[in-house]
Order: sequence, then structure tokens, then C-alpha cells
Amino acid sequence: MGNIEKANSPVRERGFMVTPEPRPPICDYEGSDYRTRFWEGKGRDYEDRVERIALRSLLPSQGQRLLEIGAGYGRLTNEYHRYQQVVLLDYSFSQLQHAQSQLGRIPRFTYVAADAYRLPFQPGVFDGVTMIRVIHHMANVPLVLAQIRRVMASGGTFILEYANKRNLKAIIRHALRRQSWNPHALEPVEFVELNFDFHPEYMRRELISARFMPLAQRPVSYFRLGLLKNMLPVSLLTAADSALQSTGLLYSPSVFVQSRADGAPAPMTSGDISTLFACPECGSPFTQQEDTLVCTRDGLRYAIRDGIYDFKAPLDEP
Repeated sequence: MGNIEKANSPVRERGFMVTPEPRPPICDYEGSDYRTRFWEGKGRDYEDRVERIALRSLLPSQGQRLLEIGAGYGRLTNEYHRYQQVVLLDYSFSQLQHAQSQLGRIPRFTYVAADAYRLPFQPGVFDGVTMIRVIHHMANVPLVLAQIRRVMASGGTFILEYANKRNLKAIIRHALRRQSWNPHALEPVEFVELNFDFHPEYMRRELISARFMPLAQRPVSYFRLGLLKNMLPVSLLTAADSALQSTGLLYSPSVFVQSRADGAPAPMTSGDISTLFACPECGSPFTQQEDTLVCTRDGLRYAIRDGIYDFKAPLDEP
């Protein structure tokens, strides 16, 4: 797991610097070896394959601009070839640097270091958003879902993956009294700091409350057990998992949900990528001065570093 960041910085409000309400803590993978420690060569080909199967089944046939929240080092970015433009967002600058080194500095990809609780975009600028292996680190689900809905055009597609509290292993452990928390209770459980499991009904309600309409669900990674992965070939486990995904039996460790941004389909805000940004503190547009974006209201400045838009913290006050 990444580092946990809890610091709050003051923000400008009507010309005065004020201390904001405490922001939710952030799980920061800055400088992490997540790619090599968790994925590459670590026996997770099965998980990678079945997640891609679920994702492909839920993505629309085409799209204009997709926001990938928690893009990390770009593990799944090549699945978004149906979209004309992809914005990779992560809180870790170093993870984005690796993604950029693999995908390149081309107009189709934009790299943004930012806090998902304060997305630095204008309203309605994405017709697609994905958030996979991320929300289990989120202490405030309503806040992050509200931010995602704000930046989406009505009728757009949102694909969310979450860690399922009501999975078979948890049910069995609870029945045997080997875990204290009830997998059937709706409230999220934080089993270690900033690692949450969610009940499917809780997540459905939160999506609806945030003005999303859940359309399809895929249970994923039923066979995420070391013993099974050591005994059976990946191809067999993948085929079995793929068959189970269509059943809708939500007792797997992971669940993918496809939702539609509620409301009548609306045209998406278009324009050059730099015009899509909004100040994460006040929501105002920016002007660009060389490698710096300047808030038109507060004068807060954010750097563009090596082709990556850095909204983690403003530069020194002008």
C-alpha cells in the first residue's frame, strides 16, 4: 500500500487565506514499486486477464474523451482504444512518469497528477470515466462519486470496480467466527488503514445518490486463491471466471459496475485539453503561461512538469 497523506493546505477564499475543512486522507503511491512488487512477474496474470475481460464487456463501442482515475503506471490504458482521447489521472507523479514512458507524449494521452476528491476539470468534459482498484482506498465515497459525476456529460459511461465485502471467503470466515465484521452488513469495513471493502447494495445506493444509473455488474476474480492459481492453468481459471461474470452472482472479491451518468444525453464540452481544466480550489478556468496554469480568480499557479499537469499542490503564491 502507498503512503497516507493527511496534510491540508490553506486555500484562498474571496481574497483571504482560510483553512478548509479536513480533507479525506489520501493513499499516495509516490515512489512506490507497485508495478514490480505487485503485478509484473508476481503471479497475477489471472487477475489481470479477468479484469480486462470485465472491462471490455462494459466499455461502450466508441467514445470521445475518457478519464482514467487511478491510472497508475498505465496497466489498463491500452484497453481504451475505443476513445479518441484518454486522460490518465493519478495522485502519484512517479507512476504517471512510468505510464508516459510506455505510452509516449502524444496528443491522445494527457497525464494529470491530482486528487480525485478535487478533480481539476470543468463540468461535463468526459463521456467516459473508469475507476479500477482505487475506491477501496477512499474514505469518503459520496465525495469522490460526486466529483466524478460533476465532470461527466449526462449519458456518459462510468465503470467502477470495488472490493466486495460480501465475498465467499468473508462469508465462510464469518460463519466460522474467524472474523469480527459481518459481510452482510451494508456499511463499509476498513480492514487495515485506508483499505475498504464495500457491500454491493451500499455501492448501488451511493451511485444512485450521486446521480448515476447502474446498468450492469460483473463479479470478478472468483478464483483469487494462491492454491488454485498454483494448481490450475491460468487459461482454465480465466475461462471459468469469464463464464461466472455473466451470472451476476455478486459473491466474488471484486465487482465491476457499469453506470450511466443520469440525465438526458448532453453534448460534451469540447476544446483543447488545456481549456478543460479548472482550479481544484475554486473551480475557475485557467490561463496558461508557458509551463504554468494560472487560476483566473485566485492567481494560484500549477506547474506542467515534463508534460504532466501537476495539481497536487499550487506553486508559491504569486
